[in-house]
Amino acid sequence: MKNLERLSEKYYQYIKYSNNRNMKKATIIAALLISSAATTFAQTWNVDKAHSRIGFNVTHLSVADLGGTFNSIDAKITSAKPDFSDAAVEFSADINSINTDNEQRDKHLQTADFFDAEKFPKLTFKSTSWKKVADKKYKVAGDLTLHGVTKPVVLDVVFNGTSTNPMSKKTIAGFNITGKVKRSEFGVAPSMPAAMLSDEVTLLASTEFAKD
Repeated sequence: MKNLERLSEKYYQYIKYSNNRNMKKATIIAALLISSAATTFAQTWNVDKAHSRIGFNVTHLSVADLGGTFNSIDAKITSAKPDFSDAAVEFSADINSINTDNEQRDKHLQTADFFDAEKFPKLTFKSTSWKKVADKKYKVAGDLTLHGVTKPVVLDVVFNGTSTNPMSKKTIAGFNITGKVKRSEFGVAPSMPAAMLSDEVTLLASTEFAKD
């Protein structure tokens, strides 16, 4: 009888030990799978500066649309889904790189009369949501910081699809972005009347991103 009890106790300990080992193995495997999934599916896309244009349009004297670009930019998109429906984007532009095809005007725009590039050298945007509203069309909300002021804005984004760059062999994705902001909300050129320079500024961008 005692031998039987000892055997039963040993069997119980063996089962307990086996279950603990299996539990530990399951936990480790689950952790590895989660880590692997995050590594496999979270993709970072960096902007191809040579094939991207970040620009804006304003109306001069209520009759003519004038535009400009920022020649020095940086941006990245992080997404786990191939249609970018879960994407997040961060963008920045160097105010000193503003280009309106007129050197005198560019220098004026960099002064305290407009962007005050010496005090506020960067324009930044960081998304807070990226929602698909139609096939390849999205509403991207985020915080735009300009002239030391941060305001929420909503941009319209069109996903142009993906391809492969024949030179770098990297997968690339293209996006067209549009939106509107008011310069007065960011304190840009407050003394400039809207009849001379429109308060509303149209944002226009055509961008290409390469997957790491």
